[in-house]
Amino acid sequence: QVQLVESGGGLVQAGGSLSLSCAASGRTFSRSNMGWFRQAPGKEREFVAVIGWNGSIGTYADSVKGRFTISRDNAKNTVYLQMNSLKSEDTAVYYCAADLSRAGKDNWGADYWGQGTQVTVSS
Repeated sequence: QVQLVESGGGLVQAGGSLSLSCAASGRTFSRSNMGWFRQAPGKEREFVAVIGWNGSIGTYADSVKGRFTISRDNAKNTVYLQMNSLKSEDTAVYYCAADLSRAGKDNWGADYWGQGTQVTVSS
């Protein structure tokens, strides 16, 4: 059974930083892309970032570009999201995903999803 388990969410002040982790189990994703999405209250889930299977390519939503960094450790079957210069509008539940596919500029789907971790940025 495939599981993606996020950790590292919490409450932070605007301008601060948080680091999220997502540990995968049940199969290896070393040849799959992995990524992050988020869903703010009352809004649809949106794409945040994706990283290629070898970690060499990262693609970001315009809203987080320059502030967030995605990385991965295939030996640990884990993907990370370092979030800096956080803003109140970054408040959302953050979801880890694997085997992403793209239908448009920021229109991504995924085959596997985590349960989500809450990130709250206070202004």
